[in-house]
Amino acid sequence: MPHFAPVDEQLADLLRGAADVISEEELRKRLRKSADAQKPLRVKLGIDPSSPDIHLGHTVVLRKLRAFQDHGHQAVLIIGDYTAMVGDPSGKNKTRPQLGIEQVERNALTYIAQAAKVLDMDKTEVVRNGEWFHKMEFLDVLKLSARTTVSQMLERDDFTKRYDAEQPISLHEFLYPLMQGWDSVMVKADVELGGTDQLFNLLMGRRLQEQEGMQPQVCLTTPIIPGLDGEQKMSKSLGNAIGVNDEPNDMYGKVMSIPDRLMNDWYTLLTREPMAHLKRLLDPEQTPAVEAKHALAHLIVQEMHSAEAANAAREHFYDVHKRGKLPDDIPEVEVALQDDGIPAFALIKEVHKVSGGDARRLLKQGGVKLIQPDNDDEFSVDDEKAAFTAEDLQGRILKVGKRHFYRLKLK
Repeated sequence: MPHFAPVDEQLADLLRGAADVISEEELRKRLRKSADAQKPLRVKLGIDPSSPDIHLGHTVVLRKLRAFQDHGHQAVLIIGDYTAMVGDPSGKNKTRPQLGIEQVERNALTYIAQAAKVLDMDKTEVVRNGEWFHKMEFLDVLKLSARTTVSQMLERDDFTKRYDAEQPISLHEFLYPLMQGWDSVMVKADVELGGTDQLFNLLMGRRLQEQEGMQPQVCLTTPIIPGLDGEQKMSKSLGNAIGVNDEPNDMYGKVMSIPDRLMNDWYTLLTREPMAHLKRLLDPEQTPAVEAKHALAHLIVQEMHSAEAANAAREHFYDVHKRGKLPDDIPEVEVALQDDGIPAFALIKEVHKVSGGDARRLLKQGGVKLIQPDNDDEFSVDDEKAAFTAEDLQGRILKVGKRHFYRLKLK
């Protein structure tokens, strides 16, 4: 039999960092009924495997699902193999490209493996919504489409903005909220989780459940966290993300690079540290900001990898950034030179694997150095047009930013 903590204790943890709850009173009643009947709530989270990797931003809602798990409730993870082929229009100003089933399935396997860094997969019910959508005939799709109206769909903020801006909205995009809502009917969800950009879709689930004579699910959303720049939402395409599979040293260094103002949100949404402890960590009179950031980096690396990896990453960070040591594990990269050498921006582009524009930006920011490992002599590289010869580069170490080192070898 499951053991449920007192309802108020559950609520305090489950609502930590939550954005929208529709409604808190409904959730309280569900939790009380669950405890009285000794029957776990069914808590649904749908994820679309639209790419092979997830980042820490994706883990915010996964952590919320884990919180429900830890309180004895049933986590239901829906792999949206069919919704991924439609493409979620949430927060988008244009139609997403449609994916093929083979690509979606490859992505799904990596998603599940990465979600396991947060969830207890032995206690997670994993289903693909293709299990029911694949069986639908065209008449079934028509009946599902008849459950809402165009005007109701246009209440959705991103659809309204695109319509007002005369940007195209494909008909299949209107199916997405219906499909996500139908998922809730099929798995008999008591609670559905999602980011704040998912609220319309979660409410659609309530509507469809009511139409089916079911008690409508509670909707709980979590904030979209900003990325490393502290401005835009975390996104791999924006280059401001920390992937859950990033190497420990890189992950630790990235956390240490975030603006101090992000620490409250990151601690609240990306850790399970008790709030009383967070107050001490985030009070500059009790804990210096740099120490609080080290503690945050250690917690994140420990969860995504291990305590040993987190300890080693912290020591690596101190060696490189405080003690001035070069890392022990610098990768060797071959560089091809023309007769007249290689321009600085082309060197950064080739070695660091970035675009020409990003390479020029790094140079202008003064984030590039060449190091002579024999005597630790280094000099900054800020002239994108400067050309390096074989003599300039052979055996040197290229440092890009604060965390990336490359031992250069000429082809």
